[in-house]
Amino acid sequence: MKITQDQNLLSFNTFGFEVSASEYFAVQTVADLHELHKNRQLKKSNLGILGGGSNITFTANFDGLLLHNQIKGRHIVQETDSEILIELGGGENWHEAVLYTLSNQWGGMENLSLIPGTVGASPIQNIGAYGVEIKDIFHSLTAFHLDSGELHNFSHADCKFGYRDSVFKNEKKGQYFITSVRFTLSKKPIIKTQYGDIQATLESWGIETPTIHDISKAVVFIRQSKLPNPAEIGNCGSFFKNPVVNSNIIPALIAKHPDLKTFPAGDGLTKVPAGWLIEKAGWKGYRRGPIGVHAKQALVLVNYGGGTGKEIIQLARDIQNDVFSQFGIQLEMEVNAW
Repeated sequence: MKITQDQNLLSFNTFGFEVSASEYFAVQTVADLHELHKNRQLKKSNLGILGGGSNITFTANFDGLLLHNQIKGRHIVQETDSEILIELGGGENWHEAVLYTLSNQWGGMENLSLIPGTVGASPIQNIGAYGVEIKDIFHSLTAFHLDSGELHNFSHADCKFGYRDSVFKNEKKGQYFITSVRFTLSKKPIIKTQYGDIQATLESWGIETPTIHDISKAVVFIRQSKLPNPAEIGNCGSFFKNPVVNSNIIPALIAKHPDLKTFPAGDGLTKVPAGWLIEKAGWKGYRRGPIGVHAKQALVLVNYGGGTGKEIIQLARDIQNDVFSQFGIQLEMEVNAW
């Protein structure tokens, strides 16, 4: 078992920052984690867990041991006439996992197509898109407790899912390495076309009775038309969460901005599109040297080449402050800053 020293992380973060980790280890099996724990490598003062590198802004070189989740695996846990329970390794690429379920005609993940990252990161963030969140198909997960070296199972309730949130971003933050995740998928899928431009895209293709494959293709088409490819322009996708605010403030906002589209969030709350706020504040297409705000999608901060994480975070804070001064709404970063 060899821990790499001074590992270059350029290809391991989608922003494309030139940073390194003082120590790096690619975790390929649960046995690797047990071995690291046995050798007291997990007792180091600074541990980091890396998945696809698509939700991280490295603001400096990582001084510590960076564990890269590369645990693979796909298998059926149980099956009925209508549902199937599958288990996926935490290091599986998310979109490849979606394509795997589609190839087997299992419904549930199609609206989450082309989201960057790994399976292990998906419940941490409770990733979501086009009317579907991980919590809608999540069954349970297994995670390695870094301190004790034990494997713990987490049920749906244990994860305490919220909007782009879970127990792993709060009281359990930094304590666990997710080794596998189980999802309940349908053999008789319910097609969801109501959110975003899915329905309009399908109609433009002349599709009246879409399949899960059609939904996935539509989502991929929409995402590719709006979001920059990290291989071409460094980015982490959506940088900010859509803010959820008290519904009482919405009438005044709409009176001033009739084009504002909001979404009910329950309990007297309303979700406001962060991209709309950023664009209305005048930041869409803004450029500050090697970094900026994408010209087609204001939610996306980009590194055109040579930028740093510190510059990205400063830009994000400037946007937060400006949006708050104009609308009285506080944006929250979705991307983790290290």
